Amino acid sequence: MAALCVVAAVLLRLFPPGAGSGPTARRSAPGTGASSPAEPRVVRVPDASSAPVRLRIPALGLSAGVLPLALDEGGTLDAPGFRHAAEVGWYAHGPRPGEPGPAVLVGHRDAPANPGSVPVVGGRDDIKNAVFAKLGRVRPGDLVEAELGDGRRVPFRVTSVDTYPTGAFPTERVYGPVPDPQLRLITCGGVIDAQGHWDSNVVVSAVSDAVSGDGPAAVR
Repeated sequence: MAALCVVAAVLLRLFPPGAGSGPTARRSAPGTGASSPAEPRVVRVPDASSAPVRLRIPALGLSAGVLPLALDEGGTLDAPGFRHAAEVGWYAHGPRPGEPGPAVLVGHRDAPANPGSVPVVGGRDDIKNAVFAKLGRVRPGDLVEAELGDGRRVPFRVTSVDTYPTGAFPTERVYGPVPDPQLRLITCGGVIDAQGHWDSNVVVSAVSDAVSGDGPAAVR
């Protein structure tokens, strides 16, 4: 049975203690006839020239637009709405790709084929793949590029692909402060639980090409 995916990882401390708390995250009630979540509010970011506008993963043939998002009224991390399931959400209150720290980008694994309607029609799942449907297929060493608003591309190399149960998500390991530019790409994974949710999160970690040694520079 297919199920819709809204990133369910707990994102509590994106910054060092005292710098403020990061977001928690939400999940929908996928596969149970729930309607799609409201479209999140896109954040207006200062200095848009250094903000990410496109994410590329050549090994997957992926090239996706990036939406700058923040928190909803409940303090949870917004993901792109199902009408934008082919795009990636960037936590705009955290680091930007190329800055020290983990830049966080989230995306759906799957989504309603007809957003705005119930996901199950006539007893059959009405589901399509979304932007991160194949995220778990990347491998260490694969290239990930974040294109910025001014056209520069910030290259990263994948260092690990991990799957964590949502009830045992290693927050500090994934989102703790780091001294160099890194990426965290997050989607749902594991298996579908009794409530129709994915029970885990796929986390792809990547470091700047300049740090990994696989490229000549962090920004080109």
